[in-house]
Amino acid sequence: MKRIVTIYCLVLVAALAMAATQGNSPRVKYPGKKSHTFRITLADKKGCGYSIEKPRQFLSAKAIERRKRQGIGIDSTDLPVTRNYVRTILAKTDEIVLVGTSKWNNTVVVNMTDTGAVKDIRRLSFVKDCQRVWTSPDSITPTIKRKKIMDKFNQWDTLKTVTHGSAHIQLSLMKGDKMHERGFRGQGMTIAILDGGFANVDRLNAFKNVKVEGSADFVFPRSRDIFNETDHGTKVLSALGANAPTVYIGSAPEASYWLLRCEDQQTEQPVEEDYWAMAAEFADSVGVDMISSSLGYNEYDNHIGDHKYWEMDGRTTLISRTASMLARKGMVLVNSAGNYGMGPWKKITFPADAEDIITVGALTAELTNAPFSGVGPTQDGRIKPDLMAIGSPTTLISARGTIIEDMGTSFSTPLVCGLIACLWQAMPEKTALEIIDIVRRCGDNYAHPDNVYGYGVPDFGKAFGERSVD
Repeated sequence: MKRIVTIYCLVLVAALAMAATQGNSPRVKYPGKKSHTFRITLADKKGCGYSIEKPRQFLSAKAIERRKRQGIGIDSTDLPVTRNYVRTILAKTDEIVLVGTSKWNNTVVVNMTDTGAVKDIRRLSFVKDCQRVWTSPDSITPTIKRKKIMDKFNQWDTLKTVTHGSAHIQLSLMKGDKMHERGFRGQGMTIAILDGGFANVDRLNAFKNVKVEGSADFVFPRSRDIFNETDHGTKVLSALGANAPTVYIGSAPEASYWLLRCEDQQTEQPVEEDYWAMAAEFADSVGVDMISSSLGYNEYDNHIGDHKYWEMDGRTTLISRTASMLARKGMVLVNSAGNYGMGPWKKITFPADAEDIITVGALTAELTNAPFSGVGPTQDGRIKPDLMAIGSPTTLISARGTIIEDMGTSFSTPLVCGLIACLWQAMPEKTALEIIDIVRRCGDNYAHPDNVYGYGVPDFGKAFGERSVD
Protein backbone atom coordinates (compact mmCIF):
# COMPACT_ATOMS: atom_id res chain seq x y z
CA MET A 1 0.00 0.00 0.00
CA LYS A 2 1.35 3.46 -0.87
CA ARG A 3 2.72 5.44 2.03
CA ILE A 4 0.78 8.62 1.25
CA VAL A 5 -2.59 6.86 1.29
CA THR A 6 -4.50 8.42 4.15
CA ILE A 7 -6.20 6.45 6.89
CA TYR A 8 -9.92 6.56 6.27
CA CYS A 9 -10.95 4.46 9.22
CA LEU A 10 -9.12 3.15 12.22
CA VAL A 11 -10.84 -0.16 12.71
CA LEU A 12 -9.71 -3.53 11.45
CA VAL A 13 -12.87 -4.33 9.49
CA ALA A 14 -12.50 -1.19 7.36
CA ALA A 15 -8.82 -1.91 6.79
CA LEU A 16 -9.63 -5.41 5.55
CA ALA A 17 -12.35 -4.03 3.29
CA MET A 18 -9.88 -1.59 1.80
CA ALA A 19 -7.35 -4.35 1.18
CA ALA A 20 -9.99 -6.46 -0.51
CA THR A 21 -10.99 -3.58 -2.77
CA GLN A 22 -7.38 -2.93 -3.77
CA GLY A 23 -6.82 -6.60 -4.43
CA ASN A 24 -9.62 -6.54 -7.02
CA SER A 25 -8.10 -3.59 -8.91
CA PRO A 26 -7.28 -4.57 -12.53
CA ARG A 27 -3.59 -4.82 -13.27
CA VAL A 28 -1.71 -5.04 -16.55
CA LYS A 29 1.75 -6.23 -17.47
CA TYR A 30 4.45 -3.61 -16.94
CA PRO A 31 5.21 -2.06 -20.35
CA GLY A 32 8.68 -2.49 -21.78
CA LYS A 33 11.66 -4.59 -20.76
CA LYS A 34 12.61 -5.46 -17.20
CA SER A 35 14.75 -2.59 -15.98
CA HIS A 36 16.57 -1.37 -12.89
CA THR A 37 17.42 2.06 -11.54
CA PHE A 38 20.72 2.85 -9.85
CA ARG A 39 21.82 5.74 -7.67
CA ILE A 40 25.44 6.59 -8.51
CA THR A 41 27.25 8.77 -5.99
CA LEU A 42 30.08 10.82 -7.45
CA ALA A 43 33.34 11.53 -5.65
CA ASP A 44 33.68 15.20 -6.64
CA LYS A 45 32.56 17.98 -8.99
CA LYS A 46 35.83 18.54 -10.82
CA GLY A 47 35.32 20.10 -14.21
CA CYS A 48 31.63 20.79 -13.66
CA GLY A 49 31.95 23.92 -15.80
CA TYR A 50 30.27 26.27 -13.32
CA SER A 51 31.50 28.66 -10.67
CA ILE A 52 29.91 29.83 -7.43
CA GLU A 53 30.98 33.31 -8.54
CA LYS A 54 28.44 33.12 -11.39
CA PRO A 55 25.28 31.67 -9.82
CA ARG A 56 22.98 33.01 -12.54
CA GLN A 57 24.21 30.18 -14.73
CA PHE A 58 22.45 27.59 -12.56
CA LEU A 59 20.03 29.44 -10.24
CA SER A 60 17.12 31.74 -11.01
CA ALA A 61 17.25 35.40 -10.08
CA LYS A 62 14.56 34.74 -7.47
CA ALA A 63 16.60 31.94 -5.86
CA ILE A 64 19.67 34.16 -5.74
CA GLU A 65 17.69 37.04 -4.25
CA ARG A 66 16.23 34.75 -1.57
CA ARG A 67 19.72 33.73 -0.50
CA LYS A 68 20.99 37.32 -0.60
CA ARG A 69 18.08 38.55 1.50
CA GLN A 70 18.83 35.97 4.19
CA GLY A 71 22.60 36.37 4.10
CA ILE A 72 23.14 32.90 2.61
CA GLY A 73 26.15 32.28 0.39
CA ILE A 74 26.41 30.08 -2.68
CA ASP A 75 28.53 26.97 -2.01
CA SER A 76 29.76 23.86 -3.80
CA THR A 77 26.53 21.95 -3.14
CA ASP A 78 24.76 24.44 -5.40
CA LEU A 79 26.98 23.56 -8.36
CA PRO A 80 25.50 21.08 -10.86
CA VAL A 81 27.04 17.63 -11.15
CA THR A 82 29.89 17.29 -13.63
CA ARG A 83 28.41 16.74 -17.09
CA ASN A 84 31.44 14.84 -18.35
CA TYR A 85 30.93 12.31 -15.56
CA VAL A 86 27.31 11.85 -16.60
CA ARG A 87 28.27 11.40 -20.25
CA THR A 88 30.90 8.81 -19.34
CA ILE A 89 28.36 6.82 -17.32
CA LEU A 90 25.78 6.91 -20.11
CA ALA A 91 28.36 5.73 -22.62
CA LYS A 92 28.85 2.43 -20.80
CA THR A 93 25.83 0.83 -22.46
CA ASP A 94 23.24 1.66 -25.09
CA GLU A 95 20.46 0.45 -22.81
CA ILE A 96 20.68 3.21 -20.23
CA VAL A 97 18.52 6.29 -19.56
CA LEU A 98 19.30 9.29 -17.38
CA VAL A 99 16.54 9.64 -14.79
CA GLY A 100 17.96 12.72 -13.08
CA THR A 101 20.70 14.18 -10.92
CA SER A 102 21.01 15.67 -7.44
CA LYS A 103 23.61 18.38 -7.09
CA TRP A 104 23.21 18.61 -3.31
CA ASN A 105 23.96 14.90 -2.94
CA ASN A 106 26.25 14.75 -6.01
CA THR A 107 24.36 11.77 -7.39
CA VAL A 108 23.32 10.55 -10.81
CA VAL A 109 20.24 8.32 -11.18
CA VAL A 110 20.05 6.08 -14.24
CA ASN A 111 17.74 3.35 -15.44
CA MET A 112 19.08 0.40 -17.45
CA THR A 113 18.08 -2.95 -18.84
CA ASP A 114 21.73 -4.03 -19.20
CA THR A 115 22.84 -4.44 -15.59
CA GLY A 116 26.12 -5.92 -16.74
CA ALA A 117 27.33 -2.33 -17.21
CA VAL A 118 27.11 -1.72 -13.46
CA LYS A 119 30.49 -3.38 -12.87
CA ASP A 120 32.15 -1.01 -15.33
CA ILE A 121 30.41 1.99 -13.78
CA ARG A 122 31.58 1.04 -10.30
CA ARG A 123 35.17 0.90 -11.55
CA LEU A 124 35.14 4.52 -12.76
CA SER A 125 37.59 6.67 -10.79
CA PHE A 126 35.01 9.37 -10.05
CA VAL A 127 32.32 6.95 -8.80
CA LYS A 128 32.11 6.68 -5.03
CA ASP A 129 29.14 4.32 -4.74
CA CYS A 130 26.51 2.65 -6.91
CA GLN A 131 23.37 1.03 -5.52
CA ARG A 132 20.12 -0.31 -6.95
CA VAL A 133 17.13 1.77 -5.86
CA TRP A 134 14.32 0.53 -8.14
CA THR A 135 13.28 -2.54 -10.09
CA SER A 136 10.40 -2.45 -12.53
CA PRO A 137 7.34 -4.34 -11.22
CA ASP A 138 5.82 -7.28 -13.05
CA SER A 139 2.47 -5.53 -13.30
CA ILE A 140 0.92 -2.13 -12.69
CA THR A 141 -2.53 -0.61 -12.24
CA PRO A 142 -3.35 1.30 -15.44
CA THR A 143 -4.37 4.92 -15.30
CA ILE A 144 -8.14 5.22 -15.21
CA LYS A 145 -10.28 7.72 -17.08
CA ARG A 146 -10.88 11.01 -15.36
CA LYS A 147 -13.84 11.14 -13.03
CA LYS A 148 -16.79 13.38 -13.67
CA ILE A 149 -16.39 16.74 -11.97
CA MET A 150 -18.75 19.27 -10.46
CA ASP A 151 -19.03 22.52 -12.42
CA LYS A 152 -19.91 24.33 -9.24
CA PHE A 153 -20.16 23.69 -5.52
CA ASN A 154 -23.32 22.22 -4.05
CA GLN A 155 -25.77 24.78 -2.71
CA TRP A 156 -25.40 23.38 0.80
CA ASP A 157 -21.63 23.90 0.70
CA THR A 158 -22.07 27.67 1.02
CA LEU A 159 -21.93 29.20 4.51
CA LYS A 160 -23.13 32.72 3.75
CA THR A 161 -22.03 34.24 7.06
CA VAL A 162 -18.63 32.50 7.24
CA THR A 163 -15.93 33.93 4.97
CA HIS A 164 -13.71 30.85 5.12
CA GLY A 165 -16.64 28.50 4.62
CA SER A 166 -16.04 24.88 5.62
CA ALA A 167 -12.36 25.59 6.35
CA HIS A 168 -13.18 28.06 9.13
CA ILE A 169 -12.78 25.78 12.17
CA GLN A 170 -9.44 24.25 11.15
CA LEU A 171 -7.96 27.68 10.37
CA SER A 172 -9.44 29.61 13.30
CA LEU A 173 -7.97 27.08 15.73
CA MET A 174 -4.56 28.49 14.76
CA LYS A 175 -5.84 32.09 14.44
CA GLY A 176 -5.28 31.82 10.72
CA ASP A 177 -8.49 33.71 10.03
CA LYS A 178 -7.07 36.65 11.97
CA MET A 179 -3.95 36.64 9.80
CA HIS A 180 -6.14 36.76 6.71
CA GLU A 181 -8.23 39.58 8.15
CA ARG A 182 -5.04 41.59 8.62
CA GLY A 183 -4.35 41.21 4.92
CA PHE A 184 -1.75 38.45 5.12
CA ARG A 185 -2.98 35.76 2.76
CA GLY A 186 0.30 34.60 1.22
CA GLN A 187 0.75 37.33 -1.37
CA GLY A 188 4.25 37.29 -2.83
CA MET A 189 5.07 33.87 -1.37
CA THR A 190 5.74 30.81 -3.54
CA ILE A 191 5.02 27.30 -2.25
CA ALA A 192 6.01 24.02 -3.90
CA ILE A 193 3.79 21.00 -3.22
CA LEU A 194 5.65 17.68 -3.43
CA ASP A 195 3.15 14.89 -4.03
CA GLY A 196 2.06 12.00 -6.24
CA GLY A 197 -0.44 13.73 -8.53
CA PHE A 198 -3.00 16.50 -8.80
CA ALA A 199 -6.12 14.97 -10.29
CA ASN A 200 -8.37 17.47 -12.10
CA VAL A 201 -6.69 20.60 -10.74
CA ASP A 202 -6.49 21.83 -14.34
CA ARG A 203 -10.25 21.42 -14.86
CA LEU A 204 -11.98 22.22 -11.60
CA ASN A 205 -13.65 25.58 -11.08
CA ALA A 206 -12.73 25.15 -7.41
CA PHE A 207 -9.10 25.88 -8.39
CA LYS A 208 -9.64 28.54 -11.03
CA ASN A 209 -8.47 31.26 -8.63
CA VAL A 210 -5.33 29.38 -7.52
CA LYS A 211 -2.09 30.87 -8.82
CA VAL A 212 -0.25 27.88 -10.27
CA GLU A 213 3.14 28.95 -11.63
CA GLY A 214 3.95 25.58 -13.15
CA SER A 215 4.38 21.86 -12.67
CA ALA A 216 7.07 19.22 -13.13
CA ASP A 217 7.36 15.44 -12.90
CA PHE A 218 10.41 13.65 -11.46
CA VAL A 219 9.09 10.08 -11.40
CA PHE A 220 10.43 7.51 -13.87
CA PRO A 221 8.76 6.79 -16.19
CA ARG A 222 7.18 10.23 -16.47
CA SER A 223 3.41 10.52 -16.25
CA ARG A 224 1.53 11.44 -19.37
CA ASP A 225 -0.57 13.78 -17.28
CA ILE A 226 0.02 14.67 -13.62
CA PHE A 227 -3.56 15.95 -13.53
CA ASN A 228 -4.78 12.40 -14.14
CA GLU A 229 -2.82 10.79 -11.33
CA THR A 230 -3.76 10.48 -7.64
CA ASP A 231 -6.03 13.09 -6.05
CA HIS A 232 -3.83 13.28 -2.95
CA GLY A 233 -2.08 16.41 -4.19
CA THR A 234 -5.42 17.89 -5.19
CA LYS A 235 -6.62 17.72 -1.61
CA VAL A 236 -3.35 19.16 -0.30
CA LEU A 237 -3.56 22.06 -2.75
CA SER A 238 -7.13 22.76 -1.67
CA ALA A 239 -6.07 23.06 1.98
CA LEU A 240 -3.44 25.58 0.89
CA GLY A 241 -4.63 27.57 -2.07
CA ALA A 242 -8.39 27.27 -2.58
CA ASN A 243 -10.05 30.67 -2.69
CA ALA A 244 -13.82 30.33 -2.80
CA PRO A 245 -15.30 32.76 -0.24
CA THR A 246 -18.13 31.40 1.96
CA VAL A 247 -17.43 27.90 0.59
CA TYR A 248 -13.76 27.13 1.24
CA ILE A 249 -10.64 29.26 1.67
CA GLY A 250 -7.27 27.61 2.14
CA SER A 251 -4.50 28.67 4.49
CA ALA A 252 -2.62 30.73 1.85
CA PRO A 253 -5.18 31.61 -0.83
CA GLU A 254 -3.07 34.29 -2.51
CA ALA A 255 0.28 32.50 -2.60
CA SER A 256 1.69 31.08 -5.84
CA TYR A 257 2.23 27.35 -6.31
CA TRP A 258 4.48 24.87 -8.07
CA LEU A 259 2.99 21.37 -8.38
CA LEU A 260 5.78 18.80 -8.31
CA ARG A 261 5.18 15.06 -8.75
CA CYS A 262 7.80 12.95 -6.99
CA GLU A 263 5.79 10.03 -5.59
CA ASP A 264 5.38 6.84 -7.63
CA GLN A 265 1.95 5.32 -7.07
CA GLN A 266 2.85 1.99 -8.67
CA THR A 267 5.67 0.91 -6.37
CA GLU A 268 7.31 1.87 -3.08
CA GLN A 269 11.09 1.77 -3.52
CA PRO A 270 14.12 3.79 -2.33
CA VAL A 271 14.34 5.75 -5.60
CA GLU A 272 11.45 7.86 -4.36
CA GLU A 273 13.91 9.55 -2.03
CA ASP A 274 15.88 10.56 -5.12
CA TYR A 275 12.73 11.88 -6.81
CA TRP A 276 11.98 13.90 -3.67
CA ALA A 277 15.51 15.35 -3.63
CA MET A 278 15.28 16.31 -7.30
CA ALA A 279 11.95 18.03 -6.70
CA ALA A 280 13.30 19.93 -3.68
CA GLU A 281 16.32 21.12 -5.67
CA PHE A 282 14.06 22.16 -8.54
CA ALA A 283 11.95 24.14 -6.07
CA ASP A 284 15.09 25.86 -4.84
CA SER A 285 16.32 26.65 -8.34
CA VAL A 286 13.09 28.40 -9.36
CA GLY A 287 13.04 30.48 -6.18
CA VAL A 288 10.37 28.80 -4.08
CA ASP A 289 10.04 30.09 -0.49
CA MET A 290 8.38 27.07 1.10
CA ILE A 291 7.76 23.39 0.47
CA SER A 292 4.69 21.48 1.62
CA SER A 293 5.45 17.75 1.61
CA SER A 294 2.88 15.20 2.71
CA LEU A 295 5.19 12.28 1.94
CA GLY A 296 7.08 9.93 4.21
CA TYR A 297 9.01 6.68 3.88
CA ASN A 298 10.27 3.93 6.16
CA GLU A 299 9.40 0.57 4.56
CA TYR A 300 9.81 -0.47 0.94
CA ASP A 301 8.54 -3.23 -1.36
CA ASN A 302 10.01 -6.62 -0.45
CA HIS A 303 11.76 -4.85 2.45
CA ILE A 304 14.63 -3.87 0.17
CA GLY A 305 16.14 -0.67 1.59
CA ASP A 306 13.89 -0.48 4.67
CA HIS A 307 14.94 2.16 7.18
CA LYS A 308 15.79 1.58 10.84
CA TYR A 309 15.16 3.66 13.92
CA TRP A 310 18.87 4.42 14.32
CA GLU A 311 18.82 6.25 10.97
CA MET A 312 16.36 8.81 12.29
CA ASP A 313 18.89 11.60 12.89
CA GLY A 314 18.14 13.92 9.97
CA ARG A 315 21.46 13.10 8.30
CA THR A 316 21.67 9.38 7.50
CA THR A 317 18.99 8.85 4.85
CA LEU A 318 19.26 10.64 1.51
CA ILE A 319 15.81 12.19 1.78
CA SER A 320 16.31 13.53 5.32
CA ARG A 321 19.83 14.75 4.57
CA THR A 322 18.38 16.71 1.65
CA ALA A 323 15.52 18.06 3.76
CA SER A 324 17.97 19.20 6.44
CA MET A 325 19.65 21.46 3.87
CA LEU A 326 16.56 23.42 2.92
CA ALA A 327 16.53 26.05 5.66
CA ARG A 328 20.16 26.86 4.90
CA LYS A 329 19.16 27.42 1.31
CA GLY A 330 16.56 29.89 2.58
CA MET A 331 13.42 27.74 2.38
CA VAL A 332 11.04 26.42 5.03
CA LEU A 333 9.97 22.79 4.67
CA VAL A 334 6.72 21.69 6.32
CA ASN A 335 6.46 17.89 6.28
CA SER A 336 3.86 15.44 7.54
CA ALA A 337 4.68 13.31 10.58
CA GLY A 338 3.30 10.17 8.93
CA ASN A 339 0.35 7.91 9.70
CA TYR A 340 2.04 4.96 11.40
CA GLY A 341 1.25 5.68 15.04
CA MET A 342 -1.02 2.64 15.30
CA GLY A 343 1.20 0.21 13.42
CA PRO A 344 4.45 -1.56 14.36
CA TRP A 345 6.57 1.45 13.30
CA LYS A 346 4.66 4.02 15.42
CA LYS A 347 7.13 6.85 14.87
CA ILE A 348 7.47 9.67 12.37
CA THR A 349 8.69 8.73 8.90
CA PHE A 350 11.53 10.08 6.79
CA PRO A 351 12.14 13.02 6.12
CA ALA A 352 10.05 14.13 9.11
CA ASP A 353 13.20 13.58 11.19
CA ALA A 354 15.15 16.26 9.30
CA GLU A 355 16.81 19.15 11.09
CA ASP A 356 15.44 22.69 10.81
CA ILE A 357 12.04 21.82 9.37
CA ILE A 358 8.49 21.88 10.71
CA THR A 359 7.00 18.41 11.17
CA VAL A 360 3.22 18.37 11.60
CA GLY A 361 1.10 15.81 13.43
CA ALA A 362 -2.68 15.39 13.37
CA LEU A 363 -5.35 16.32 15.93
CA THR A 364 -8.87 15.00 16.24
CA ALA A 365 -11.91 17.28 16.36
CA GLU A 366 -11.67 17.00 20.15
CA LEU A 367 -8.08 18.38 19.92
CA THR A 368 -6.47 15.17 21.10
CA ASN A 369 -3.71 13.50 19.13
CA ALA A 370 -5.02 11.28 16.33
CA PRO A 371 -4.02 7.67 17.14
CA PHE A 372 -2.40 7.23 13.73
CA SER A 373 -0.21 10.34 13.99
CA GLY A 374 3.51 9.41 14.11
CA VAL A 375 5.47 10.36 17.23
CA GLY A 376 9.06 11.27 18.12
CA PRO A 377 11.67 11.83 19.26
CA THR A 378 14.37 11.66 16.62
CA GLN A 379 17.29 9.31 17.26
CA ASP A 380 19.44 12.24 18.39
CA GLY A 381 16.80 13.42 20.87
CA ARG A 382 15.05 16.29 19.07
CA ILE A 383 11.36 16.98 19.72
CA LYS A 384 9.06 15.65 17.00
CA PRO A 385 6.51 16.41 15.76
CA ASP A 386 6.99 20.18 15.93
CA LEU A 387 3.37 21.29 15.65
CA MET A 388 -0.17 19.90 15.51
CA ALA A 389 -3.21 20.80 13.42
CA ILE A 390 -6.61 19.32 12.59
CA GLY A 391 -6.13 16.10 10.65
CA SER A 392 -8.77 13.67 11.88
CA PRO A 393 -10.60 14.73 9.85
CA THR A 394 -9.58 17.75 7.75
CA THR A 395 -12.11 19.45 5.49
CA LEU A 396 -10.88 19.51 1.89
CA ILE A 397 -11.92 19.75 -1.76
CA SER A 398 -12.01 16.49 -3.68
CA ALA A 399 -10.95 15.72 -7.26
CA ARG A 400 -14.64 15.95 -8.17
CA GLY A 401 -14.84 19.48 -6.82
CA THR A 402 -16.92 18.65 -3.75
CA ILE A 403 -16.35 19.48 -0.09
CA ILE A 404 -15.23 16.34 1.75
CA GLU A 405 -13.51 15.22 4.94
CA ASP A 406 -10.37 13.09 4.94
CA MET A 407 -7.88 11.91 7.55
CA GLY A 408 -4.13 11.98 7.84
CA THR A 409 -1.11 14.09 8.76
CA SER A 410 -1.00 14.69 4.99
CA PHE A 411 -3.77 17.22 5.45
CA SER A 412 -2.85 18.85 8.75
CA THR A 413 0.48 19.71 7.11
CA PRO A 414 -0.71 22.14 4.40
CA LEU A 415 -2.86 23.99 6.94
CA VAL A 416 0.28 24.87 8.88
CA CYS A 417 2.41 25.45 5.78
CA GLY A 418 0.06 28.05 4.32
CA LEU A 419 -0.23 30.00 7.55
CA ILE A 420 3.56 30.06 7.90
CA ALA A 421 3.63 31.57 4.41
CA CYS A 422 1.20 34.25 5.57
CA LEU A 423 3.36 34.93 8.62
CA TRP A 424 6.52 35.17 6.51
CA GLN A 425 4.72 37.60 4.23
CA ALA A 426 4.15 39.73 7.31
CA MET A 427 7.81 39.37 8.37
CA PRO A 428 9.79 39.45 5.12
CA GLU A 429 12.99 40.43 6.94
CA LYS A 430 13.13 37.11 8.80
CA THR A 431 15.24 34.18 7.66
CA ALA A 432 13.92 30.66 7.23
CA LEU A 433 15.58 29.59 10.48
CA GLU A 434 14.08 32.55 12.35
CA ILE A 435 10.59 31.81 11.00
CA ILE A 436 10.87 28.17 12.11
CA ASP A 437 11.87 29.29 15.61
CA ILE A 438 9.06 31.85 15.87
CA VAL A 439 6.41 29.33 14.80
CA ARG A 440 7.60 26.74 17.31
CA ARG A 441 7.55 29.33 20.08
CA CYS A 442 3.93 30.23 19.37
CA GLY A 443 2.80 26.66 20.03
CA ASP A 444 0.48 26.21 23.02
CA ASN A 445 2.76 23.44 24.36
CA TYR A 446 6.02 25.35 23.97
CA ALA A 447 6.68 25.60 27.72
CA HIS A 448 6.73 21.80 28.08
CA PRO A 449 7.06 20.13 24.66
CA ASP A 450 6.72 16.38 24.29
CA ASN A 451 7.00 13.81 21.52
CA VAL A 452 3.29 13.36 20.93
CA TYR A 453 2.09 16.97 20.61
CA GLY A 454 5.47 18.59 20.05
CA TYR A 455 5.27 22.32 20.71
CA GLY A 456 1.50 22.11 20.29
CA VAL A 457 -1.03 24.01 18.20
CA PRO A 458 0.48 27.21 16.76
CA ASP A 459 -1.16 30.55 17.46
CA PHE A 460 -0.33 32.68 14.43
CA GLY A 461 -1.80 35.75 16.10
CA LYS A 462 0.81 35.33 18.81
CA ALA A 463 3.52 34.66 16.23
CA PHE A 464 2.57 37.86 14.42
CA GLY A 465 3.13 39.71 17.69
CA GLU A 466 6.71 38.42 17.81
CA ARG A 467 7.93 40.44 14.83
CA SER A 468 10.67 41.91 16.97
CA VAL A 469 12.09 38.47 17.92
CA ASP A 470 15.84 38.36 17.21
